[in-house]
Amino acid sequence: MIPDQWYILLESKQIPHHRPIAVMRMGENMVFWRDAQGKAACAIDRCPHRGVALSAGKVRGDCVECPFHGFQFDPHGRCTLIPAIGKQAEIPQAFHVRAYPVIEKQGLVYVWWGKPREEYPPLPEFDFMRDPGLVHATVRDHWNAHYSRAIENQLDVVHLPFVHANTIGRSGKTLVNGPRYRVLEQPGGMDQLEFWFDNEIDRGQKALKPHEMPPTDEHPLIQFRFPNTWHNWLGDAFHLFIAFAPVDAENSVLYIRMYHTVRLPVIRQIFELMGNIGNIYIARQDRRVVVTQRPRRSELRMGEKLIPGDAPIIEYRRRRERLIAGTKGEVG
Repeated sequence: MIPDQWYILLESKQIPHHRPIAVMRMGENMVFWRDAQGKAACAIDRCPHRGVALSAGKVRGDCVECPFHGFQFDPHGRCTLIPAIGKQAEIPQAFHVRAYPVIEKQGLVYVWWGKPREEYPPLPEFDFMRDPGLVHATVRDHWNAHYSRAIENQLDVVHLPFVHANTIGRSGKTLVNGPRYRVLEQPGGMDQLEFWFDNEIDRGQKALKPHEMPPTDEHPLIQFRFPNTWHNWLGDAFHLFIAFAPVDAENSVLYIRMYHTVRLPVIRQIFELMGNIGNIYIARQDRRVVVTQRPRRSELRMGEKLIPGDAPIIEYRRRRERLIAGTKGEVG
Protein backbone atom coordinates (compact mmCIF):
# COMPACT_ATOMS: atom_id res chain seq x y z
CA MET A 1 0.00 0.00 0.00
CA ILE A 2 1.02 3.60 -0.55
CA PRO A 3 2.27 5.05 2.76
CA ASP A 4 1.41 8.43 4.27
CA GLN A 5 -2.07 8.71 2.77
CA TRP A 6 -5.67 8.99 3.99
CA TYR A 7 -7.56 5.79 3.13
CA ILE A 8 -11.31 5.28 3.33
CA LEU A 9 -11.57 1.96 5.16
CA LEU A 10 -15.11 1.81 6.54
CA GLU A 11 -18.49 3.45 6.71
CA SER A 12 -19.23 5.26 9.96
CA LYS A 13 -22.28 3.10 10.60
CA GLN A 14 -20.04 0.04 10.84
CA ILE A 15 -18.49 1.33 14.08
CA PRO A 16 -20.98 0.88 16.92
CA HIS A 17 -21.17 2.84 20.13
CA HIS A 18 -20.17 1.21 23.41
CA ARG A 19 -18.28 -1.80 21.99
CA PRO A 20 -15.15 -2.36 19.89
CA ILE A 21 -15.11 -4.20 16.56
CA ALA A 22 -12.44 -6.21 14.80
CA VAL A 23 -11.68 -5.29 11.19
CA MET A 24 -9.02 -6.56 8.81
CA ARG A 25 -7.72 -3.68 6.71
CA MET A 26 -4.36 -2.81 5.12
CA GLY A 27 -3.19 -6.34 5.90
CA GLU A 28 -3.51 -5.61 9.63
CA ASN A 29 -5.93 -6.75 12.31
CA MET A 30 -7.41 -3.46 13.52
CA VAL A 31 -9.77 -2.54 16.33
CA PHE A 32 -12.22 0.33 15.95
CA TRP A 33 -14.26 1.90 18.73
CA ARG A 34 -15.87 5.18 19.73
CA ASP A 35 -14.78 7.31 22.66
CA ALA A 36 -17.09 8.95 25.19
CA GLN A 37 -17.90 11.73 22.71
CA GLY A 38 -18.67 9.25 19.92
CA LYS A 39 -15.47 9.97 17.97
CA ALA A 40 -14.03 6.99 16.11
CA ALA A 41 -10.65 5.54 17.11
CA CYS A 42 -8.45 2.87 15.55
CA ALA A 43 -5.49 0.81 16.77
CA ILE A 44 -3.74 -2.49 16.18
CA ASP A 45 -5.97 -5.24 17.52
CA ARG A 46 -3.42 -6.80 19.83
CA CYS A 47 -2.65 -6.16 23.46
CA PRO A 48 1.12 -5.78 23.94
CA HIS A 49 0.90 -7.67 27.24
CA ARG A 50 -0.17 -11.16 26.14
CA GLY A 51 -1.28 -10.73 22.55
CA VAL A 52 -5.03 -10.84 23.12
CA ALA A 53 -7.41 -9.16 20.65
CA LEU A 54 -8.55 -5.84 22.09
CA SER A 55 -11.70 -6.11 19.97
CA ALA A 56 -12.86 -8.89 22.30
CA GLY A 57 -12.86 -6.41 25.19
CA LYS A 58 -14.99 -3.43 26.18
CA VAL A 59 -15.11 0.33 25.79
CA ARG A 60 -14.42 2.21 29.03
CA GLY A 61 -14.90 5.95 28.58
CA ASP A 62 -12.47 6.97 25.83
CA CYS A 63 -10.51 3.72 26.01
CA VAL A 64 -10.68 0.18 24.75
CA GLU A 65 -10.11 -2.37 27.51
CA CYS A 66 -8.29 -5.68 27.04
CA PRO A 67 -10.55 -8.59 28.04
CA PHE A 68 -7.69 -10.58 29.58
CA HIS A 69 -6.15 -8.37 32.27
CA GLY A 70 -8.00 -5.06 31.98
CA PHE A 71 -5.27 -2.96 30.34
CA GLN A 72 -6.80 0.19 28.83
CA PHE A 73 -5.70 2.09 25.74
CA ASP A 74 -6.80 5.56 24.64
CA PRO A 75 -7.40 6.71 21.01
CA HIS A 76 -3.71 7.69 20.73
CA GLY A 77 -2.61 4.16 21.63
CA ARG A 78 -1.35 5.13 25.07
CA CYS A 79 -1.82 2.55 27.80
CA THR A 80 -3.61 4.50 30.53
CA LEU A 81 -4.23 1.73 33.05
CA ILE A 82 -2.64 -1.55 34.12
CA PRO A 83 -4.86 -2.67 37.00
CA ALA A 84 -2.31 -5.08 38.45
CA ILE A 85 0.19 -2.28 39.20
CA GLY A 86 -2.36 0.30 40.35
CA LYS A 87 -3.97 3.47 39.02
CA GLN A 88 -1.10 5.71 40.09
CA ALA A 89 1.70 3.63 38.58
CA GLU A 90 3.81 5.07 35.79
CA ILE A 91 3.30 3.03 32.61
CA PRO A 92 6.30 2.45 30.32
CA GLN A 93 5.95 3.44 26.68
CA ALA A 94 6.57 -0.19 25.70
CA PHE A 95 2.97 -0.89 26.71
CA HIS A 96 1.51 1.53 24.17
CA VAL A 97 -0.09 0.19 20.98
CA ARG A 98 0.08 1.58 17.48
CA ALA A 99 -2.92 3.82 16.82
CA TYR A 100 -4.04 5.47 13.60
CA PRO A 101 -5.53 8.96 13.21
CA VAL A 102 -9.17 8.80 12.14
CA ILE A 103 -11.46 11.39 10.55
CA GLU A 104 -15.11 10.80 9.72
CA LYS A 105 -16.84 12.76 7.00
CA GLN A 106 -20.07 12.13 5.11
CA GLY A 107 -20.43 8.78 6.80
CA LEU A 108 -17.01 7.58 5.62
CA VAL A 109 -14.09 6.64 7.87
CA TYR A 110 -10.70 7.95 6.74
CA VAL A 111 -7.63 6.38 8.39
CA TRP A 112 -4.12 7.79 8.10
CA TRP A 113 -1.79 5.00 7.00
CA GLY A 114 1.69 6.32 7.68
CA LYS A 115 4.00 8.06 10.09
CA PRO A 116 2.49 10.41 12.68
CA ARG A 117 2.69 14.13 11.86
CA GLU A 118 2.12 17.43 13.57
CA GLU A 119 -0.15 18.42 10.71
CA TYR A 120 -1.86 16.11 8.24
CA PRO A 121 -2.77 16.90 4.63
CA PRO A 122 -6.43 17.50 3.78
CA LEU A 123 -8.71 14.58 3.03
CA PRO A 124 -8.65 13.42 -0.61
CA GLU A 125 -12.17 14.52 -1.54
CA PHE A 126 -13.71 15.27 -4.91
CA ASP A 127 -15.26 18.71 -5.36
CA PHE A 128 -18.79 17.38 -5.86
CA MET A 129 -18.75 15.79 -2.39
CA ARG A 130 -18.99 19.27 -0.87
CA ASP A 131 -22.31 20.00 -2.63
CA PRO A 132 -24.97 20.35 0.12
CA GLY A 133 -27.71 19.66 -2.42
CA LEU A 134 -26.66 16.03 -2.89
CA VAL A 135 -27.77 13.02 -0.83
CA HIS A 136 -26.31 9.54 -1.11
CA ALA A 137 -26.79 5.80 -0.66
CA THR A 138 -24.02 3.22 -0.26
CA VAL A 139 -23.68 -0.49 -0.85
CA ARG A 140 -20.67 -2.69 -0.03
CA ASP A 141 -19.16 -5.52 -2.06
CA HIS A 142 -16.31 -7.86 -1.13
CA TRP A 143 -13.86 -8.82 -3.87
CA ASN A 144 -11.28 -11.61 -3.71
CA ALA A 145 -8.83 -9.28 -5.46
CA HIS A 146 -6.03 -6.89 -4.53
CA TYR A 147 -7.35 -3.35 -4.30
CA SER A 148 -5.02 -2.18 -7.10
CA ARG A 149 -6.67 -4.59 -9.54
CA ALA A 150 -10.13 -3.38 -8.49
CA ILE A 151 -9.07 0.24 -9.03
CA GLU A 152 -7.60 -0.48 -12.45
CA ASN A 153 -10.86 -2.09 -13.53
CA GLN A 154 -12.58 1.26 -13.00
CA LEU A 155 -9.90 3.00 -15.09
CA ASP A 156 -10.36 0.51 -17.93
CA VAL A 157 -12.47 1.89 -20.80
CA VAL A 158 -11.70 -1.01 -23.15
CA HIS A 159 -13.63 -3.71 -21.27
CA LEU A 160 -17.10 -2.13 -21.33
CA PRO A 161 -18.69 -3.87 -24.37
CA PHE A 162 -17.33 -7.26 -23.33
CA VAL A 163 -17.79 -7.45 -19.56
CA HIS A 164 -20.97 -5.34 -19.57
CA ALA A 165 -22.54 -6.42 -22.87
CA ASN A 166 -26.05 -6.38 -21.38
CA THR A 167 -25.68 -3.28 -19.19
CA ILE A 168 -23.46 -0.21 -19.54
CA GLY A 169 -21.60 -1.67 -22.55
CA ARG A 170 -24.58 -2.86 -24.55
CA SER A 171 -24.06 -0.27 -27.30
CA GLY A 172 -21.19 -2.40 -28.62
CA LYS A 173 -18.73 0.50 -28.89
CA THR A 174 -15.47 -1.45 -29.12
CA LEU A 175 -13.28 1.22 -30.77
CA VAL A 176 -11.53 3.37 -28.15
CA ASN A 177 -10.61 6.94 -29.02
CA GLY A 178 -7.86 8.30 -26.80
CA PRO A 179 -8.36 8.29 -23.94
CA ARG A 180 -7.11 11.74 -23.04
CA TYR A 181 -6.07 12.31 -19.44
CA ARG A 182 -4.44 14.80 -17.12
CA VAL A 183 -3.08 14.70 -13.58
CA LEU A 184 -3.84 17.35 -10.97
CA GLU A 185 -1.18 17.25 -8.26
CA GLN A 186 -2.56 17.51 -4.74
CA PRO A 187 -1.12 17.95 -1.22
CA GLY A 188 0.54 14.89 0.25
CA GLY A 189 0.78 13.08 -3.08
CA MET A 190 -2.97 12.35 -3.12
CA ASP A 191 -3.05 13.32 -6.78
CA GLN A 192 -6.13 13.31 -9.00
CA LEU A 193 -6.16 11.51 -12.34
CA GLU A 194 -8.87 12.69 -14.75
CA PHE A 195 -9.73 11.38 -18.18
CA TRP A 196 -12.11 11.63 -21.10
CA PHE A 197 -12.91 8.89 -23.57
CA ASP A 198 -15.14 8.49 -26.59
CA ASN A 199 -15.77 4.88 -27.59
CA GLU A 200 -17.40 4.22 -30.96
CA ILE A 201 -18.84 1.37 -32.98
CA ASP A 202 -16.08 0.04 -35.20
CA ARG A 203 -17.02 0.69 -38.82
CA GLY A 204 -13.48 0.46 -40.07
CA GLN A 205 -12.39 3.93 -39.03
CA LYS A 206 -9.08 4.55 -37.28
CA ALA A 207 -9.11 5.13 -33.53
CA LEU A 208 -8.14 8.67 -32.61
CA LYS A 209 -5.01 9.30 -30.59
CA PRO A 210 -5.41 11.50 -27.49
CA HIS A 211 -4.14 14.65 -29.25
CA GLU A 212 -6.51 14.02 -32.17
CA MET A 213 -9.61 14.07 -30.03
CA PRO A 214 -11.62 17.31 -30.33
CA PRO A 215 -11.12 19.72 -27.43
CA THR A 216 -13.82 19.84 -24.79
CA ASP A 217 -14.67 21.87 -21.74
CA GLU A 218 -16.91 19.13 -20.36
CA HIS A 219 -16.31 17.75 -16.90
CA PRO A 220 -14.00 14.70 -16.91
CA LEU A 221 -16.04 11.50 -17.18
CA ILE A 222 -13.77 9.63 -14.78
CA GLN A 223 -11.67 10.89 -11.87
CA PHE A 224 -9.43 8.90 -9.56
CA ARG A 225 -7.98 10.34 -6.37
CA PHE A 226 -5.07 8.64 -4.68
CA PRO A 227 -4.91 6.48 -2.76
CA ASN A 228 -8.27 4.71 -3.21
CA THR A 229 -11.27 6.72 -4.44
CA TRP A 230 -12.97 6.93 -7.85
CA HIS A 231 -15.67 9.13 -9.34
CA ASN A 232 -17.86 8.75 -12.43
CA TRP A 233 -19.44 12.08 -13.38
CA LEU A 234 -22.90 11.54 -14.84
CA GLY A 235 -24.08 15.13 -14.52
CA ASP A 236 -24.24 17.77 -11.80
CA ALA A 237 -27.15 15.94 -10.15
CA PHE A 238 -25.86 12.37 -10.30
CA HIS A 239 -22.49 10.88 -9.42
CA LEU A 240 -21.07 7.42 -8.80
CA PHE A 241 -18.31 7.08 -6.22
CA ILE A 242 -16.28 4.08 -5.09
CA ALA A 243 -13.80 3.71 -2.24
CA PHE A 244 -11.57 0.63 -2.59
CA ALA A 245 -10.67 -0.47 0.94
CA PRO A 246 -7.62 -2.77 1.04
CA VAL A 247 -8.24 -5.80 3.25
CA ASP A 248 -5.09 -7.85 2.61
CA ALA A 249 -2.95 -8.98 -0.31
CA GLU A 250 -5.85 -10.88 -1.87
CA ASN A 251 -9.03 -9.10 -0.78
CA SER A 252 -10.69 -5.70 -0.89
CA VAL A 253 -14.05 -4.15 -0.06
CA LEU A 254 -15.71 -1.72 -2.43
CA TYR A 255 -17.92 1.01 -0.97
CA ILE A 256 -20.11 1.93 -3.93
CA ARG A 257 -22.05 5.13 -3.41
CA MET A 258 -24.38 7.11 -5.62
CA TYR A 259 -24.93 10.81 -5.00
CA HIS A 260 -28.18 12.33 -6.26
CA THR A 261 -30.83 14.99 -5.62
CA VAL A 262 -33.97 12.86 -5.06
CA ARG A 263 -35.28 13.83 -1.63
CA LEU A 264 -38.97 12.88 -1.44
CA PRO A 265 -38.86 10.01 1.11
CA VAL A 266 -40.74 7.23 -0.69
CA ILE A 267 -39.37 8.08 -4.13
CA ARG A 268 -35.86 8.37 -2.72
CA GLN A 269 -36.16 4.96 -1.05
CA ILE A 270 -37.23 3.30 -4.30
CA PHE A 271 -34.63 5.19 -6.34
CA GLU A 272 -31.79 4.20 -4.02
CA LEU A 273 -32.95 0.58 -3.79
CA MET A 274 -33.01 0.22 -7.56
CA GLY A 275 -29.73 2.10 -7.91
CA ASN A 276 -27.97 -0.10 -5.37
CA ILE A 277 -29.26 -3.25 -7.05
CA GLY A 278 -28.01 -2.02 -10.41
CA ASN A 279 -24.63 -0.96 -9.05
CA ILE A 280 -24.04 -4.34 -7.40
CA TYR A 281 -25.07 -6.19 -10.54
CA ILE A 282 -22.61 -4.21 -12.66
CA ALA A 283 -19.85 -4.50 -10.03
CA ARG A 284 -20.22 -8.27 -9.99
CA GLN A 285 -19.90 -8.43 -13.74
CA ASP A 286 -16.50 -6.82 -13.16
CA ARG A 287 -15.68 -8.95 -10.14
CA ARG A 288 -16.19 -12.21 -12.04
CA VAL A 289 -13.32 -11.24 -14.35
CA VAL A 290 -11.00 -9.29 -12.03
CA VAL A 291 -10.70 -12.11 -9.46
CA THR A 292 -9.08 -14.26 -12.17
CA GLN A 293 -6.26 -11.79 -12.94
CA ARG A 294 -2.70 -12.85 -12.22
CA PRO A 295 -0.49 -11.60 -10.71
CA ARG A 296 -3.00 -10.53 -8.08
CA ARG A 297 -1.29 -7.22 -7.38
CA SER A 298 -0.64 -4.85 -10.26
CA GLU A 299 2.77 -3.30 -10.82
CA LEU A 300 4.23 -0.97 -13.41
CA ARG A 301 6.21 -3.76 -15.06
CA MET A 302 4.83 -7.27 -14.82
CA GLY A 303 4.83 -8.65 -18.34
CA GLU A 304 1.43 -7.46 -19.54
CA LYS A 305 1.19 -6.32 -23.18
CA LEU A 306 -0.69 -3.02 -22.96
CA ILE A 307 -2.47 -0.99 -25.66
CA PRO A 308 -3.23 2.75 -26.10
CA GLY A 309 -6.61 2.41 -24.38
CA ASP A 310 -4.76 1.37 -21.21
CA ALA A 311 -3.15 4.81 -20.82
CA PRO A 312 -5.01 5.70 -17.57
CA ILE A 313 -3.96 2.38 -16.06
CA ILE A 314 -0.34 2.95 -17.01
CA GLU A 315 -0.41 6.43 -15.44
CA TYR A 316 -1.99 5.01 -12.27
CA ARG A 317 0.72 2.37 -12.01
CA ARG A 318 3.49 4.88 -12.64
CA ARG A 319 2.31 7.24 -9.92
CA ARG A 320 1.48 4.45 -7.50
CA GLU A 321 4.98 3.00 -7.84
CA ARG A 322 6.53 6.43 -7.34
CA LEU A 323 4.46 7.06 -4.20
CA ILE A 324 5.28 3.66 -2.74
CA ALA A 325 8.96 4.29 -3.37
CA GLY A 326 8.62 7.70 -1.72
CA THR A 327 10.46 9.51 -4.51
CA LYS A 328 9.55 12.53 -6.59
CA GLY A 329 11.56 11.65 -9.64
CA GLU A 330 10.29 10.08 -12.81
CA VAL A 331 9.71 6.35 -12.85
CA GLY A 332 10.91 4.85 -16.07
